[in-house]
Amino acid sequence: MYSLNVPLPSSVTRLASRLARDLPRARARPRGEHTLVVKRLGSGDGARLATSVDEHLSDVAPFELRVREVDSFETAATGGSPVSYLRVESQELRRLHERLCSHFEPVDGIEGNDYVPHVTIARGGDLASVRRLADREIDSIRWTAEELVVWDSERNLDVRQFSLPR
Repeated sequence: MYSLNVPLPSSVTRLASRLARDLPRARARPRGEHTLVVKRLGSGDGARLATSVDEHLSDVAPFELRVREVDSFETAATGGSPVSYLRVESQELRRLHERLCSHFEPVDGIEGNDYVPHVTIARGGDLASVRRLADREIDSIRWTAEELVVWDSERNLDVRQFSLPR
């Protein structure tokens, strides 16, 4: 599966890893595997998908993002549940997701109107611990997306990077 992702600053990945320690029965994201998906692109030829994405990024400028709260999906649309995550706020990210949904088929239940920009902390574990973590206050982290990457989730690697502005 390929996706277009926003690279994360180390401050966000460190926060996610630190918070995961409070969910001992959950499966935390391994170091270096935290992602922020803009849009899933499907499977097939990664280079071809990257070229197709490039056609739709011509006027995308760097944009601001912010993490300021922990949240959860008690029942995930895919994969193990519950899911603890850092909620990501960015109107520009949402607009880019919507634009790409008109060119790449949205995945039912997790994209289009159901899209929740987030960085997964952990999956599984007991619901009481997940709820306590979601009630925790965290310091806000702001950053600017200055590039996007087409990501190959099966091989855990970048296929192509796009510097912003395009």
